[in-house]
Amino acid sequence: AMSNDKKMTDRAAHRADLARALTSIGGAADMERFLIDLCTPSELRALSERWYVARLLNAGGLSYREISAQTGVSTTTIGRVARFLNEEPHQGYRAVLETLE
Repeated sequence: AMSNDKKMTDRAAHRADLARALTSIGGAADMERFLIDLCTPSELRALSERWYVARLLNAGGLSYREISAQTGVSTTTIGRVARFLNEEPHQGYRAVLETLE
């Protein structure tokens, strides 16, 4: 059986490989085609919703409850997106939002 350390190392390597694949995609249309192939419809909907929520939170002016009413996304998910947007060290949302501004 594979050790947990080995599985974690493999997961990190696989995630890095996916990141490299994503950065190789040349445009939005090709990226969308790749995501449709890669993800189940519910996975893609979840990713799309989180990104939309990140943009709404970044724009400001709406409460979690208002965002939930507008999007159908749970306030728990909105809170998680807000935490990653504002507090977590990765700052992945922030980096992409700034690139698009």
